[in-house]
Amino acid sequence: MPQDAVVPPCKKLPGPHDNPPMPATILVAEDQTDIRDLIVLNLSNSGYAVTAVADGVAALASQNEQASDLLILDLMMPGLDGLEVCKALRARGRSTPILMLTAKATELDRVLGLELGADDYLTKPFSLAELLARVKALLRRADLLRAAQAGAQAQASTLRNGDLEILPTKRQVRYRGDEIDFTALEFDLLLHFASHPGHVFSRGQLLNAVWGYTHDGYEHTVTTHINRLRAKLEADPMRPQLILTVRGAGYKMREAPR
Repeated sequence: MPQDAVVPPCKKLPGPHDNPPMPATILVAEDQTDIRDLIVLNLSNSGYAVTAVADGVAALASQNEQASDLLILDLMMPGLDGLEVCKALRARGRSTPILMLTAKATELDRVLGLELGADDYLTKPFSLAELLARVKALLRRADLLRAAQAGAQAQASTLRNGDLEILPTKRQVRYRGDEIDFTALEFDLLLHFASHPGHVFSRGQLLNAVWGYTHDGYEHTVTTHINRLRAKLEADPMRPQLILTVRGAGYKMREAPR
């Protein structure tokens, strides 16, 4: 298969009254041909429009021409690795969901990827069923985020809670007048809290709403991201005043001061 081959999704012929939605577009960047071809085959059979490349340079170039709805990046690739591609796209302000594939299973690698803006990780070898589930979840999360941003924009151009200001459409956050940088998932989590001040969410509810899936064993990811929000926003992260823990129930953002 050529490195830049586009594999069209399998879909039925439209009827006279059908108006089928455009399939989600996915870029797969993987230098191992057998793995790349297998991923492309299964994604295309699931109805996605898939583009495949074999290195990070080609992956980044493809996003200059037309942004995909989701990226699947191998961590170790020639030219540019997956982390470098991820960092470059986030530096351009791209919030495209990124699923990282890695043969490394250390926590340090996962944390570094998350800090640079990756949305999810799969460690090789992985099951194709889990890959498809993660892809579906990330695309669903992106849809939910767009809906939340549209709703927030309809209500107000800026969300405020005391000294916290969030500009949803620009994905910008200011706290006490200073602009603060957040990873894509940190911003999505903060926006979800700010859109529902005072509402208590369990870790499972946050995982479903922000990450787009509810797999057991992933609740610690929510805790990790809440700790990162507190580290950036709280004067004393051990005694938070903005994002609060509700014992036995979950977390909430305080009610906005009147």
